[in-house]
Amino acid sequence: MTPTPTVFTNGHVFDGERFLPGAVDVVFRGTTIEAVGQGLGVSPDYADATVVDCSGRTVLPGLIDLHIHATTSNPGSIQALAEPFSLQFYESVRNLEATLRAGITTARDAGGADLGAKTAVENGLIKGPRLRLAISIMSQTGGHGDFWMPSGVVSPALGPHPGRPSGIADGVEEIRKVTRLLLRAGADQIKICSTGGVLSPSDDPRHSQFTPAEIAVVVEEAELQGKYVMSHAQGTAGIVNALRAGVRTIEHGIYLTDEAIQLFLDTNAYLVPTLSAPQAVIRKGESGVSGLPPQVIEKAHRVAEEHRRSVARAVDAGVRIAMGTDSGVGVHGENLEELALMADAGMTLEQVLAASTSVAGELITPEHSVGRLAKNYLADAVVLNGRLESADQLPRLSTMIGQVYKNGALQFPA
Repeated sequence: MTPTPTVFTNGHVFDGERFLPGAVDVVFRGTTIEAVGQGLGVSPDYADATVVDCSGRTVLPGLIDLHIHATTSNPGSIQALAEPFSLQFYESVRNLEATLRAGITTARDAGGADLGAKTAVENGLIKGPRLRLAISIMSQTGGHGDFWMPSGVVSPALGPHPGRPSGIADGVEEIRKVTRLLLRAGADQIKICSTGGVLSPSDDPRHSQFTPAEIAVVVEEAELQGKYVMSHAQGTAGIVNALRAGVRTIEHGIYLTDEAIQLFLDTNAYLVPTLSAPQAVIRKGESGVSGLPPQVIEKAHRVAEEHRRSVARAVDAGVRIAMGTDSGVGVHGENLEELALMADAGMTLEQVLAASTSVAGELITPEHSVGRLAKNYLADAVVLNGRLESADQLPRLSTMIGQVYKNGALQFPA
């Protein structure tokens, strides 16, 4: 039986690249988009359609967040040491629903969620965005993804379990084995750490981790299985090492130089800035109840402005930038704060929206199935109350969300 179409009529439509002129209609049939154009709502072909009047409203593709941690709510805090290990999985149900409610219909989990979470979303057992999984964070011993603490205790927050193998590995052959284990566990991409970070109290974001040879073998193993590598990379040398080895996305990119920016352009790699992550750590520090070590909060203050300047330079140079938030560090469901920060770094409204839709979509779905309002793409959309016409409106974007559709079905009403 042919599904009854849904027609969004007279909308102010951003198709993933640009705002379309005039009042535009979008037709969903089943789980895919059937047509985009003017006057479709009055066509006899859609006489039986469910009509959603979008007059005076904005229609966007479903938004995409390329960097979340669904199972974490306060990483780096000692609180995890006192909580039951399984609590993170129940919290992820709440976190994924909050992410979808924010208009994020597709998300890339950068470590934590396992194949069970993805399957639960796909089967409709829980509400959330469709997921692309990293499973675990690959790190050298003592690196950003090694959660050993000076007391000798290892934080269980992203610790191993049967669906989430440990990502700690050293040396080319051990790294090859761990990469294969993560791919076996269902990883859609491999996440590595090629530098230190903010939330790991014993290392420095500017220092490199993994050798070029070690990074290269991860890339090799991933590509053999049609997958790619994303790299937590904040310091310059670690960014350069990752890009030279063939990593597809750099996460954070705090200390960019002319050499690093040129490598992005030469390799067609993507920058996922996560500008909201250090801001979230700073806010937690100001709250006085975060449980974060003082050195973590100090590092966030130290990198925040350098981070914004680096992203601004990348924008000016034409680096491909895609939206990611590092939610989990920040609050799940507040993902859209990132869009205003990207605009503050020099991106236009259409550039920000493209980074959050079509650019992110082409990165994670080479079959071109998400991130656009175009024929044969998946029927995801966010309907905003009001016309989105200026980057000045982005700080209030979350308050404009009316309805969220995923796979052609209404997920959240106003």
